Amino acid sequence: MRTGRIAHNGAIHSVTPHADGGVLLADGRVLAEDAVIWLPPLVPRTIFALGLNYADHAKELDFKPPSEPLVFMKGPNTLVGHRARTPRPADATHMHYECELAVVIGRTARGVRREEALQFVAGYTVANDYAIRDYLENYYRPNLRVKNRDACTPLGPWLVGADEVPDPQDLALRSHVDGQLVQSGSTRDMVFPVAQLIEFLSGFMTLSPGDIILTGTPDGVVDCPVGSEVVTEIEGIGRLVNYIVAEERRTS
Repeated sequence: MRTGRIAHNGAIHSVTPHADGGVLLADGRVLAEDAVIWLPPLVPRTIFALGLNYADHAKELDFKPPSEPLVFMKGPNTLVGHRARTPRPADATHMHYECELAVVIGRTARGVRREEALQFVAGYTVANDYAIRDYLENYYRPNLRVKNRDACTPLGPWLVGADEVPDPQDLALRSHVDGQLVQSGSTRDMVFPVAQLIEFLSGFMTLSPGDIILTGTPDGVVDCPVGSEVVTEIEGIGRLVNYIVAEERRTS
């Protein structure tokens, strides 16, 4: 099953896809995709993100693939929905998308073995975890200004149930900027696959329903100027649209 969340006429609604491309509300109303405000498809709990989890992306950045998962945390302020706008700082010279498979935990997990790990997944969605390279101090430990900026991580549109994704390690990822294909990869090229990440994290902490794991991006990242339309897409999961806007100046 696919579920999403929108805001419409001052209320938040759970929705499902409609055959005509719109969204279906619980009361039977059908709304056009561009007539609603999209929210992330779930209210997140803890958000984990992976660095350098694709060997080709690590090579692109002149790094060797890590010997164990490089995990950092993100705040809920970072998340926005489908068709949202993400600010680009005025002093940024290189801000790029990162198309990522997002894994949503569905059951409490502690000390889970890799062979059983996927049984603890509620579903999957698409994430676009922007990075501003100007602020990066260490690829092995991304700092707050790179990965925890407001609205820097679009998520959605849909949370796709795990039963619809028989193999999360066999999904194509693609990114387009203003209609041009700029990134193409596959989840089969993860250094640490989904099941191993769940085993690793649950080995020292409890994972809870609503936790999200962003699993990294393949190579092929380019700078996105203000005005760009960025589309990140994962086979069988969805197509996530985002727009880059200028960051507003703060007066106080």
